[in-house]
Amino acid sequence: MGSDRREREAVILDALAKDGRIQVSAMARQLRVSEVTMRATLRDLESRGLLRRTHGGAVPSSIHHVLARRSHRADAKERIAAAAADLVRDGDSLMIEAGTTTSLVPRFLTGKKDLHIVTNSTLVVNNARVNPELHVTLTGGMFHRASESMVGSIAQRTIRGFNARLAFVGTDGLRTDDALTTQFAEGADIIAAMHESACETWLLTDSSKYDHAGFVNVLNVEDLKGIITDSELAPEAGQLLTDHGVDLRAV
Repeated sequence: MGSDRREREAVILDALAKDGRIQVSAMARQLRVSEVTMRATLRDLESRGLLRRTHGGAVPSSIHHVLARRSHRADAKERIAAAAADLVRDGDSLMIEAGTTTSLVPRFLTGKKDLHIVTNSTLVVNNARVNPELHVTLTGGMFHRASESMVGSIAQRTIRGFNARLAFVGTDGLRTDDALTTQFAEGADIIAAMHESACETWLLTDSSKYDHAGFVNVLNVEDLKGIITDSELAPEAGQLLTDHGVDLRAV
């Protein structure tokens, strides 16, 4: 593959990561190639699983979109995941819900012994597979491409068949009226099942999610043992959350 084509593909994938969608005509003008060449490039990228073509353009493939979202505020998400891992003890049992921040927790469990993880996230499995001390149960269920997760009744039954000390969950929005929300109902059901099956539920979320609302209400702040977020959370927001009795940790 020539360098021009590699550069063209890099520009296309970067545009998809930033904007979530591209148009053939606009991208062809930007790259100074014909629309025929642009369509051929998109076909090749689609064949390699890096995007999905649409009428007149393209959108990211599910895995590429998830990884692109994980790169947003990556430093903050890694600090949050590392702080969550500090809560884990040798011999612990964990529930880890699908999410771009929660999926990073296994990376920071090195040195911990004999840990049992139940998860609905394929990204958690990928991050845990290199550590022999992590014994992972992946729920069955219906595959949800946009979040790289397993959802549905089978996944819920699997989760409810286990007991855990800690559950790490994410959110698409934490509203000022203390509601934890997500974008799709099946994801809300998974969070609820993990909360019911764990002694402590911890929310892992970067501060950009505060004062935003997803489509479905899941839990109230009072249902959480604690929230781990980044140091950019506004002081007044932190005060509102601690007023609900939650253990708030900004890292």
